[in-house]
Amino acid sequence: MNDGDEGAGRAARSKRADARRNEKTLLDAAAAVFVTSGVDAPVRDIAAEAGVGTGTIYRHFPTRADLIIAVYRHQVEACAEAGPALLATGATPYAALGQWIDLFVDFLVTKHGLAAVLQSGDAGFEALHAYFLDRLVPVCTQLLEAATASGEIHSEVTALELMRGVGNLCIGADSDPRYDARRLVGLLIAGLHRPS
Repeated sequence: MNDGDEGAGRAARSKRADARRNEKTLLDAAAAVFVTSGVDAPVRDIAAEAGVGTGTIYRHFPTRADLIIAVYRHQVEACAEAGPALLATGATPYAALGQWIDLFVDFLVTKHGLAAVLQSGDAGFEALHAYFLDRLVPVCTQLLEAATASGEIHSEVTALELMRGVGNLCIGADSDPRYDARRLVGLLIAGLHRPS
């Protein structure tokens, strides 16, 4: 390989890394705008949050559905990747489980308007629920198994049951400031704890 080939390879890798960073910036900006204004927020608001022109958004995501799906998948991936990281760095497996559930609650309560979109009948949206379960149930299972093996929690609950219970406690949290879903979820997680 000559120096020119190596330089071209570095430039291509650098460009790919830049493109991934740019896409992450767009997805983070869209997620932030969706939290405050819902999934029907104007693209110009998302572009302003990201510090780019609207054309940049449309180049990456030609339709609103493309953008919504990408934001959802991006946030599912972040939640999925957080589980093993928290387990590796947490004080205990139970603490890691609690931290992950906090992230999961954040994910759920910031989906302002997304539930209606997901039930729209669009095939792209229908696949998201299966993707959500495929990525997050194994992560929650790993955290529950580690906390059970350490003797910190009772082993009667499955990941799907816990995630569904947390999800149900989060319903309405985005529309009623008097309702504190996080406090109720905290009580649920405390109920799993086995006193030492």
